[in-house]
Amino acid sequence: MSISVGCNNTCTFCIVPSLRGKEKDRRPGDVLSEVRAIVDQGAIEVTLLGQNVNSYGVDFGDRQAFSKLLRATGEIEGLERVRFTSPHPAAFTDDVIAAMAETPNVMPQLHMPLQSGSDRVLREMRRSYRSKKFLGILDRVREVIPHAAITTDLIVGFPGETDEDFEETMRVVEASRFASAFTFQYSIREGTPAATMPNQVPKAVVQERFERLLELQQRISLEENEKLVGTTQQVLVSVDEGKKDGATHRLTGRAEDNRLVHFALPEGGATPRPGDVVTVEITRGAPSYLLADSDAPLRIRRTRAGDAWDAAQAASCGTGDAPSEGGRAVNLGLPTLRVGAPSSPSKWQ
Repeated sequence: MSISVGCNNTCTFCIVPSLRGKEKDRRPGDVLSEVRAIVDQGAIEVTLLGQNVNSYGVDFGDRQAFSKLLRATGEIEGLERVRFTSPHPAAFTDDVIAAMAETPNVMPQLHMPLQSGSDRVLREMRRSYRSKKFLGILDRVREVIPHAAITTDLIVGFPGETDEDFEETMRVVEASRFASAFTFQYSIREGTPAATMPNQVPKAVVQERFERLLELQQRISLEENEKLVGTTQQVLVSVDEGKKDGATHRLTGRAEDNRLVHFALPEGGATPRPGDVVTVEITRGAPSYLLADSDAPLRIRRTRAGDAWDAAQAASCGTGDAPSEGGRAVNLGLPTLRVGAPSSPSKWQ
């Protein structure tokens, strides 16, 4: 759910300010009213969206508006999971970290776009932070939320990027221990300052760096996921995220930290509905997902979102076109973003 549109930053690779203009924020009361409305329809998870969510409040002069908004979501009965994307490292403040840690339904997950680990490249990108500040944010988040999963955006091959610049990115990625990363090869966007910069990096060089960075992040993701083997996770069952679920007799959902979890369906046991929450023990970690394979009966918590799913399916009468109140589609709070898979290019943040 959008809490703002537009952006006040001037990143040289980004077309958003030209397309959407300066940041305009919705009033907190309007945002919270809409959240309550969709929760009343059965949603149990909400993601707050903005080009730079932690600068929310610029329109009405409240620098702590976003942390206050997060805390206010904790008072909404029935809302179990709150996420947000994306913050900007330059504007990320400790009051947001405190709100994340102290608001039970704000999930232990943070998407923090790095873009480059080279301070020189960050300067050319007009990203108003440096690698030391970025790593300091991660340290402070992990100090109060040790189990937080942190993800990021990375651009490889920005104009003028040298071998030394790229090695700095590799260094910062190694130190950051991201759960996963959206990694992109720089591509020209007409109308952006970067499009006319000299020293565009040859495609072959960009490809080689891209593959090295992917290999590094895959290793880190695997190592971080393997640390979760043996832990118990609360998984919100989702729809159509597990491409092989039918063949493997599994279902798929998202843990509280937004990691993708494939879990086994024991023979003869009850089957959870999309929107229900299952408690599973992780048996294996892979670079982009966790597995929970067990013969024990599933521990299923039926939820209002699962009830709403049932109602929508019944109303559709098998047509696949479920009506909803007021003729609008109802989002049941089922996670759909496949973190680590291709998505909107990081030019948007």
